[in-house]
Amino acid sequence: MNTVTRFDAQGVVEPGFETVREAFARVLTEQRGTGAALAVWHEGRWIVDLWGGAASADGTRAWQRDSIVQPYSVSKPFAAMCALVLVDRGVLDLDAPIQRYWPEFRAPATPRHVLSHQAGVVALDAAALTSVFYDWHALCALLADQRSEWPPGTAHGESPLFYGHLVGEIVRRVDGRSLGGFLRDEVCAPARLDFAVGLTADDQARAVELTCLDDIEPHAGELYRRATANPPGTRDPAVVNGAAWRTAEVPAINGHGTARGIAGLYAALLRGELLSPQLLREAVSVQCSGVDRVFGHENAWGLGFGIDPEGFGMGGLGGSFGAACSAAGYAIAFVTGTMGTHARGELLENTVRACIGLAPI
Repeated sequence: MNTVTRFDAQGVVEPGFETVREAFARVLTEQRGTGAALAVWHEGRWIVDLWGGAASADGTRAWQRDSIVQPYSVSKPFAAMCALVLVDRGVLDLDAPIQRYWPEFRAPATPRHVLSHQAGVVALDAAALTSVFYDWHALCALLADQRSEWPPGTAHGESPLFYGHLVGEIVRRVDGRSLGGFLRDEVCAPARLDFAVGLTADDQARAVELTCLDDIEPHAGELYRRATANPPGTRDPAVVNGAAWRTAEVPAINGHGTARGIAGLYAALLRGELLSPQLLREAVSVQCSGVDRVFGHENAWGLGFGIDPEGFGMGGLGGSFGAACSAAGYAIAFVTGTMGTHARGELLENTVRACIGLAPI
């Protein structure tokens, strides 16, 4: 990929945050593939809005302010928000059996179990083809007939590929709209978030190509392998950069958005928008914690959000993340088209924190 001047870091930072621009420029320089974007909201205003690098793998198309990229699991909280809105409206009960809404569903789980990664439906026993991702009803039928890996509510483990279908089919059964449609109408439009699941042709023209997928960090464990490799294709550039994939709704991982669109969700929640105060408190409270059965490390889950002492949010395969720091009142998102580790996002967030006067995370 050729280095072209117009592909350097673009955008704005508030006075006092110049070191964030410098750190972001270094990240862009060190990335081997497509570019990245960073957005930060703090105490009522946008203090960082940066983007740069290439949008195409061949380096001929620049990342623009409105370029959108797939951040993998950063999509999951957007899916969760759809169910939470229905809970707030009184038409979805967190603790009812899923069978009340989805009678064919086999596992004895509740919407709360699904939202907090406790349902145990994390892998398919039968081999499936990549094409099943493009058939919502076919994949939901497989999930409905799938056994849980543990009794729901007794353990937790992220459902890497299927979280969005599990949440989304409940949403569809209750509301009638697809998860992508509900997300567009009831979450992203009201909050003016540039984020979508299931792209239109116009949106696909803005999409960044994912690169360096071989650099994604591997995890050990047989359950992780089963949960991430079947159906295949989610780390294949020919699949994830293709029109069929981008058009399909795979809400666990194939949302597309800008950094500002992702950080904007967390800014809206910090402002008290989108959810009632009572439900937001519940959603960002720990529902379960300990060793994740799929990923093998310690974590804690709320209702759709990862929880840590600083606040709530979600990281994605390849290095993207979005989060809210409740105590310090900021929302942040870093998205990248070059797959790799989370070291880049950690560096940038700590640079932001230093400018605000906070200790590193």
